[in-house]
Amino acid sequence: MAGLTKVVDGRSHDMGLHNEQLSGRTMQVFFDTTDEENYTYAWSHDVDFNKRAEIDMQDMTPTEVNIKIRELLEAGNGTIVIKNPSSRHSIGVGILNKLNLIFEGSLGYFGCGLIDGPNVRVTGRVGWSCGENMMAGTIVVEKNAGSTFGAAIRGGDLVCKGSVGSRTGIDQKGGSIIVGGDTSALTGFMMQRGRMVFCGNAGKNLGDSMYDGTIYVGGDIASLGVDAVPAELTAQDKAWLTRKLTQYDLMPENGVDHFTKIVAGKTLWNYDNLEPHEKKIVL
Repeated sequence: MAGLTKVVDGRSHDMGLHNEQLSGRTMQVFFDTTDEENYTYAWSHDVDFNKRAEIDMQDMTPTEVNIKIRELLEAGNGTIVIKNPSSRHSIGVGILNKLNLIFEGSLGYFGCGLIDGPNVRVTGRVGWSCGENMMAGTIVVEKNAGSTFGAAIRGGDLVCKGSVGSRTGIDQKGGSIIVGGDTSALTGFMMQRGRMVFCGNAGKNLGDSMYDGTIYVGGDIASLGVDAVPAELTAQDKAWLTRKLTQYDLMPENGVDHFTKIVAGKTLWNYDNLEPHEKKIVL
């Protein structure tokens, strides 16, 4: 971490955690808050988590497995166990329903992408782009993950208890990515919002071109990317880290005080207004 200096001129958020209300030109209503306590899709199925089903996909294609999952959901099964996934690709995708989904083994590329609601556990490893465009719920991977882990994630908790590859959380728009080990180069590239936690080391160009959001690293950082800067680790940061890492049994023995916090320097927010020589300095 030699050579890294903390921002003191107010360009970064003091707390690193956001609680402001987002607004825009249109505020389309998707859910009526007076109808029910938990928001669900109109087409979602009522399921019983105690009603359990198993799928052995040894002789099934990923498409057949995904169709079978939907059939079991429609029948009210709230817990589904997938046996022998054998590292095949694109399994457990597009699930917009409450569900406990357990994979006994490893997944290939694009596992559990485009989900909104299920709680997923993978007992093995996952390939590239696990949890891509995840909206809500949880995914917990017991071993390692490939590159682009959590690409464009928008919500929920995406957890890998091992280490992950490069470009983790690229274009992240919300939610939390939590890793018990190391991450490789270009992690957090073009990050827009949300939080990442790495209990181990981070590779080169961490947070390159990040627009907003917060990255916490417990180990060493090889280098920071464009417009990524260190910031003060506050009491609120420490409380959140303690809660999340304890929740997933990833709490380091020495606590969280040693974590480095990285945020956007926000120089790129006004990139088009910079003079040519200033742009060269930034890049």
